[in-house]
Amino acid sequence: MKTITQVKRSNRLDKKLYVGKYAVLGFDVSFKFADLDEQAFDRFFADIVTFVDSRNLIMGGAGGTQSFTIFISSYGRYLSATDEDRSAFEQWLAGYEFIIDSSVAPLSDAYYGQ
Repeated sequence: MKTITQVKRSNRLDKKLYVGKYAVLGFDVSFKFADLDEQAFDRFFADIVTFVDSRNLIMGGAGGTQSFTIFISSYGRYLSATDEDRSAFEQWLAGYEFIIDSSVAPLSDAYYGQ
């Protein structure tokens, strides 16, 4: 069975499906908190939004004061997060002493997860 990226299609259809040269890449991030109260969590969340926005990225995810999982990609249409964005986020995250057990995954397809 062929995957969505192996089928011959027109350039227009590739663009609509976000495949080939129009693929959008992003990365998964997961981490846990050590003894974080709600006020500190709110401050951290404001910081994370500011950092992501400063690099023209977007994020979506879920979590709470115990752990958090997010996916980060580029804000621009047909643009991708880069390895530089990924490394910068990993370094930024390491600056918080209450973050434990963090993981920043390699870039992956934002639409098809490959």
